[in-house]
Amino acid sequence: MKLLRYGDVGSEKPAILDNDGIVRDLSGVVPDIGGIHLDDATIERIRMTDLTRLPELPRGGRIGACVSTPTNFIAVGLNYADHAEESGMAIPAEPILFSKAPNCIVGPNDDVVAPAGSAKLDWEIELALVIGKKAHNVQNSDAMSHVAGFCICNDISERAWQIEGTGQWLKGKSAPTFGPLGPWLVTRDEIGDVGNLPMELKVDGKTMQSGSTKTMIFDVPYLVSYISKFIELIPGDVITTGTPPGVGMGKKPPVYLKSGATMESSIVGLGTQRQIVRAAGNTGTG
Repeated sequence: MKLLRYGDVGSEKPAILDNDGIVRDLSGVVPDIGGIHLDDATIERIRMTDLTRLPELPRGGRIGACVSTPTNFIAVGLNYADHAEESGMAIPAEPILFSKAPNCIVGPNDDVVAPAGSAKLDWEIELALVIGKKAHNVQNSDAMSHVAGFCICNDISERAWQIEGTGQWLKGKSAPTFGPLGPWLVTRDEIGDVGNLPMELKVDGKTMQSGSTKTMIFDVPYLVSYISKFIELIPGDVITTGTPPGVGMGKKPPVYLKSGATMESSIVGLGTQRQIVRAAGNTGTG
């Protein structure tokens, strides 16, 4: 199933994309897409619903982030072997973890705002997962049962803030709009091999990233199990799992986003998202 949140900022309705591409209102079935409403029982209730009886939502409206207000937004750094190679860095012996501020999450087609003082704004297409069941010290073999579904994340990064001066990834990864999610949350049963999903990101129509989750160093079950050793993951939490090669910082010479640039990210089976970069004070929805 493809679950989404539809409507203006702060007024999103839970929705589902049916097999004919029609967005239907799930408000009568579930209050929202997120938190405790991502458990297996609720997902099964949605699956058993006769979608033809649900109201159609108007075409052309805004798509919100596909999950509401996660408590934790955790990211994995340097998790693709070919990205590590382009960065000139050794393959890590264990996952590199950092946090993104949950309030940086926006809809998949909302503008990305270049903050005041930003000089090196960069893109990163990533596979993200959303937790559906509490996970603490879970085994690798049981990890996937704690995942509600998958979506696209564009892990927007301000490289000067991330790396220069005192650095710190949190600083370069958490500004408002730095976490577009969606367009939809695809339930785990609909994704065949999550370890072999082609992915691509274009800037102004030019392919910058072209890769596959098959080059991930640490796969999804391992990441969920590993992270759950240190953090109690709860329903609605988002984990974004790293990026393939082709980021702006890795170009020779480096290439960074300018105001007016358009990014388009797609992962097979998870849809496409599109953002326009705007300078602070000149924002809207895409």
